[in-house]
Amino acid sequence: MKVVIIDDEPLARSIVLEYLQEHKNIEVVAECGDGFQGVKAIAQHKPDLVFLDIQMPKINGFEMLELLEEVPPVIFATAFDEFAIKAFEANAIDYLLKPFSKERFDKAIEKWQQKQNTVVASENKVEQLLNTTIKQPDEKNRIVVKVGADIRIVSVNDVMYFEAYDDYVKIFTKDTYYLKKKTMNYYEDLLDSSKFFRTHRSFIINLQELTRIEPLEKNTYIALLKMEKKFH
Repeated sequence: MKVVIIDDEPLARSIVLEYLQEHKNIEVVAECGDGFQGVKAIAQHKPDLVFLDIQMPKINGFEMLELLEEVPPVIFATAFDEFAIKAFEANAIDYLLKPFSKERFDKAIEKWQQKQNTVVASENKVEQLLNTTIKQPDEKNRIVVKVGADIRIVSVNDVMYFEAYDDYVKIFTKDTYYLKKKTMNYYEDLLDSSKFFRTHRSFIINLQELTRIEPLEKNTYIALLKMEKKFH
């Protein structure tokens, strides 16, 4: 069984490595100190299990998972608060609250091994977690996107508008747009309502880009942005 450890703290990674020594059927194929390395390691090794910290520099654990095309089973090893832990429990994804004992670690491994045949269910539960758990402050101010092999961090202040696109959302900036596998409801809940407004089920606009609102017909208006894009 191939495992990837992703944690910015070397001591935390060494503890996981130490606890894994007794599990002879497990091979650690990569240790990563941040989410950028984690995305690359998961794409390269396609691990059976990932130990993942949440609070990391550059991008956090949740943002990293959103960049993956296929999400492997995850055991969170985190010092995150109790409110988020409740979200983990509700979605049946195991976690290790730092500092954790060898006994608690072994129970997490055992729990995962019992579910090795339910990978699809695990992916669905991770996606549920990403959509329902409490967001960290940075996530309200930035959007992490993947463009080919590159990872980019887009400030929400640079976003002109969001547009629904099948199972994705198009995120438009001045020069380009990015695709994110999210929903309009997700961004409506996430974004600062004093800065972003949902004008239509398919559009959310940056109010700083709004130039004027014109009547179209009864109870219907058109919002015009600086880029002269019209939204009904």
